Amino acid sequence: MKKQDLRFPDGFLWGGAVAANQCEGAYQEDGKGLSLVDLLPAAEGGRWDALQDPKKAMETKYDYYPSHESIDFYHRYKEDIKLFAEMGFKCFRLSISWPRIYPNGDETMPNEKGLEFYDNVFAECLKYGIEPVVTINHFDTPVGLMKDYNGWANRKTIDFYLNFCETIFKRYKNQVKYWMTFNEINMILHIPMFGGGMDITGVENPEELKYQAIHHQLVASARATKLAHEINPDNQIGCMLAAGSTYPNTPNPKDVFAALEADREGYFFVDVQARGYYPSYSKRLFKEKNINLNIADGDLEVLRDHTVDYVAFSYYSSKLTSADPEVLDKTEGNVFATLKNPYLEASEWGWQIDPVGLRITMNEIYDRYQKPLFIVENGLGAVDKVEADVSINDDYRIDYLREHVREMREAMEDGVELIGYTPWGCIDLVSAGTGEMKKRYGFIYVDRDNEGHGTLNRSKKKSFDWYKKVIASNGTDLD
Repeated sequence: MKKQDLRFPDGFLWGGAVAANQCEGAYQEDGKGLSLVDLLPAAEGGRWDALQDPKKAMETKYDYYPSHESIDFYHRYKEDIKLFAEMGFKCFRLSISWPRIYPNGDETMPNEKGLEFYDNVFAECLKYGIEPVVTINHFDTPVGLMKDYNGWANRKTIDFYLNFCETIFKRYKNQVKYWMTFNEINMILHIPMFGGGMDITGVENPEELKYQAIHHQLVASARATKLAHEINPDNQIGCMLAAGSTYPNTPNPKDVFAALEADREGYFFVDVQARGYYPSYSKRLFKEKNINLNIADGDLEVLRDHTVDYVAFSYYSSKLTSADPEVLDKTEGNVFATLKNPYLEASEWGWQIDPVGLRITMNEIYDRYQKPLFIVENGLGAVDKVEADVSINDDYRIDYLREHVREMREAMEDGVELIGYTPWGCIDLVSAGTGEMKKRYGFIYVDRDNEGHGTLNRSKKKSFDWYKKVIASNGTDLD
């Protein structure tokens, strides 16, 4: 394919992505309540144990909490957005911290100081012509809802969420057009605390409780979509999936079916949000897991009538699976367990690098739903070295992104409709899973280490100028 053929459509939304709970800091400033991550220590302090056992997170006093100051976006957003504008961002994906607006989650009146903060952030974006792309719930259900209601396990949380949605839809009606209801909604199956603000330890049938919470989120997503369209018909509402196609380890039909089932685990959510009904295979799933959902009158009609406008997803790597329990050579670092693919290299954290897998994933999702796609996370976490001349030569990140952008274009040539691309962690931030700062994704370096030391000064990496060139050329210049 010729270089000039790589041009993306006019109006393509080039940008970058962050999350409030990983960048804002100011964890109790101006009336903000506690977010889930505010209870979590760094990796060395036992973060993963706390994620898997919410009681431990709530009862233990840790030495250091990375989210409490994070990279201080709360006070430095003008500086950061100016840098995004210098790169030429057409959009900026961020989230609104639910406990910054409703500190406990169940209040009737919002926190005005929290609303004002996002007024200012969106105004700063729009000043530079940057379209905000907002995730409503990005792993920060208020701690109060987990403590008092067990989060999304309780149907009451639907109403608390919709109250939050109505507040921000009305407040930012003239500032925000693109919304996503939940970040990586399928993560509730793997980290219920993050995905659902819930504690499943000691529950007789944890799978049933997880899927009941999932039902509540799916109903909430559909009702939020309805509400957003009523408040502003121009609103575009998306769902968001942690994606990455699963390959069978061998041509053995059992491996092929194991791969199909692995992908269905995630597609289950989008089947409901984009098609409007529970998929046929869910009947067997629920039967085998002894799941009996409590579905209220009107729930199925709401799911049917209020599907999303677009399908957003994160993509970092593909997955590999086998039906043979003796095949145990798995990678490290992924939330999703996967076998090592001998055809792929891996990052320093064990995430396998598969650009062609992005093209495969895009085709599979588009074939399944026939709705516009939006890649809202993609990137390479790596340890970046600051040279003596303070340059940061992250050619490995450029190589990773270049090959993924090429495969995006190939998928678009295949007929996939793609509206935008926001690489993850466009500025260095705290890792969600590990709580580390050394696992960096950004085009912008933040002087902060795993222990919270550093000036928080921002500096440009080599990838900053590379991505600036990609955006300016609308994808024609990837060198």
